[in-house]
Order: sequence, then structure tokens, then C-alpha cells
Amino acid sequence: MAETSDNTVWLTQEAYDRLNNELTYLKEVGRPEVSERIASAREEGDLKENGGYHAAREEQGQQEARIAQLEDILRRAEVGEAADDDVVTPGMKVTIAFDGDEDDTDTFLLGSREVMGLDDATDELNVYSPQSPLGAAIVNKKVGDDAVYETPNGAKIHVSIVKVEPF
Repeated sequence: MAETSDNTVWLTQEAYDRLNNELTYLKEVGRPEVSERIASAREEGDLKENGGYHAAREEQGQQEARIAQLEDILRRAEVGEAADDDVVTPGMKVTIAFDGDEDDTDTFLLGSREVMGLDDATDELNVYSPQSPLGAAIVNKKVGDDAVYETPNGAKIHVSIVKVEPF
């Protein structure tokens, strides 16, 4: 699920299938439903003060943007196998300890909300990009390994990999 410099998006078969199913649903079910709501609202008359019409048009725009995003991701996708469960790779849920302190930890997903089809409102888990300073520092590390990354203000943060598990 990591995006490489040549714009290839690496996905597991499961992630590819999930995104492909979402795309199919949006095209075959979502589009007709929204189009029907727009047509129905249009029949009500004055479009200037028709809240249902404007809401349906906004939903249509968001849906079309997601369709374009999914098509782009799937067009650039390369399907690969999931990595070992103890190695930090995109698509893994990672727990790190700051400065080796087992009581000061953070658990997050290494990946991309867009690629993984995550919804900001429904998922409590933080997501860090593999290209972020933290993500780049820990990718391919194993449980027990240490890493150092630099924050935007120049501070160096030391972390240890505590736990790695598939998301």
C-alpha cells in the first residue's frame, strides 16, 4: 500500500478488491441513486431555493471525485503479498514507544486513508504516510528496532518499535 516514486501504488489483494468493489458500487448503485434524487428535486420547481437539489448536486460532486480517485489508484496499482507480521510496512498497525519508554506509546496505521478507503469520521486510528518523517524512519523496521526521525522544527525523536500487526 505504499506509493513509490514512479507513482505505483502497492496494494494487497484484499485492499485492491475492497477498492474495486467500492468503485463498482459507486458507478452501478451510487450514480443512479444520486441522478434520480437530482431529477426528482428538479421536478419540484425553483432550483434556487431547492435544498434537496443542491444537496444532491453536492453529493454527486463528492461521489464523482471519489470515483476519479479510485480509478486513478486502481490504474496505478500493483498487487503484492502482505509482508511479515513483525515488519513495519504500509498497511500495518504500528505501536511505537518514544525514547524507549514503554509507558509513552502511540499506535497508528502506516498508510493512506484514501488508498485504504478509510473514513475520517468513523475511524479513531491516526494514519501516518510512509513518506512522512516518522513513516520513512520506521518502514522495514522490526519489533525491537529503534529509529530516529526529525520533526519539521529540527528536533530529533527517538522511537522503538513495540508492536506490528496487520490492519
